[in-house]
Amino acid sequence: MRKKINFGFSMVILIVAAALIFPCHAMAAGEIKIGVIYPLTGGAAAAGRELKAGAELAAEIANSVMPDIDMTMAKKAGIQSLGGARIKLIFKDHEGNPTLGADLAKKLILDDKVDGILGCYFSSVTKTVSAVAEQYGIPMINGSSTSPGLTERGLKWFWRTTPHDKWFTKDLFELLKGLKEGKVKGVPAVPAGDLKSIASACEKTEWGSHVSGLIKDLAREYGYTVKKSLLYAAKSADLSSEVRSLKAARPDIMLFASYTSDAILMAKTMKAQKITAKIIWGQDAGFEKPEFRKTLGKDIEGILTRTVFLPKVVDLKPLAGQVNKLYKAKTGNDLGGASARAFTGLQTWVHILEKAGSTKPEDIQKVANAIEIPGKELVVPWAGIKFANPGNEMGQNILGSGLIGQYQVGPDGKIGLEIVYPFDVASANMIYPFKGY
Repeated sequence: MRKKINFGFSMVILIVAAALIFPCHAMAAGEIKIGVIYPLTGGAAAAGRELKAGAELAAEIANSVMPDIDMTMAKKAGIQSLGGARIKLIFKDHEGNPTLGADLAKKLILDDKVDGILGCYFSSVTKTVSAVAEQYGIPMINGSSTSPGLTERGLKWFWRTTPHDKWFTKDLFELLKGLKEGKVKGVPAVPAGDLKSIASACEKTEWGSHVSGLIKDLAREYGYTVKKSLLYAAKSADLSSEVRSLKAARPDIMLFASYTSDAILMAKTMKAQKITAKIIWGQDAGFEKPEFRKTLGKDIEGILTRTVFLPKVVDLKPLAGQVNKLYKAKTGNDLGGASARAFTGLQTWVHILEKAGSTKPEDIQKVANAIEIPGKELVVPWAGIKFANPGNEMGQNILGSGLIGQYQVGPDGKIGLEIVYPFDVASANMIYPFKGY
């Protein structure tokens, strides 16, 4: 009898000790489920493949020990504060449909019991998905949607790591200002009278409509005349009339916000109609995808695109080169703006979970609102990640920044992107003016 009592008492001691050492939410190594909602089919499927590969690579690094990668999450296998729990990604395809995105978010929360959400690239889908996450009190991190309004809604369960279009579009106008001031590498100061007018064509979505408005606002601020501002139907079969209208306006600068299939069609149509604007700039998205470059080749030489990552970043950040090597082995392509931001979004999830030591939404929320991830941990050339809280842009990373790249033909005869802005990290002389067709 005495032995049984001692044995039972000993078991109680062991259980109590285990509970003290390993809190109930971190006792056993298991899985942390993150629902990831991207456009895996449809007109933006190319971007979806990049996004998916970027998130998958971040999860692989987080779940493994990769001593050659100089970031904290590569030194541990799983989330150590949760007993080594591994990240499991559950992908869903929103097809560019906001209503479908919302339905998928509900299924991930109610059926798959995810601990959080990552997505959704399309700002219109991110808007509906984040509303569902807010309804159920499930944390959502957005790495790649850039409509400014997403972080102006006062949501308590939504955080965005990427800079948004106000920042990116302002970068373009700062580049134009730099052209006139002689700050652009390889270009003598451009007379102010050479760059006065703008025409824009943006897809008629949450994202494109915001970009169109920002172009008008910043044009006024920087002293430009907007001669034409078009909103066109996304996934168009023909953009001839839109390009004719832009051409008829005879602008010095043409600006676009288009996803992949539209960006390719727009560029083909501009060539067919022999567009001669001095500056052609795309708001990332389709203008930065590998398919854009591979389909159009040297025809896009001189076109500008904003982004947050270019292969030339590896010359500035050795860490970016380490991760880019893994990504290229995985996909055959270099990291781009979409894949690098998806990687960074998932990496942010890892840092928050590690610090929280919990999958309870309220614990994640508390950590996300206070966390600061230094820039040295990131593949993107940002100062870091720190979310505004509270404020007019609640949940917005305030330490991000953008790049502007220009398509140029390299010494190897291949078309690629060179950094032209910021001026202090320019990787090549800028081609100005655009050569025309």
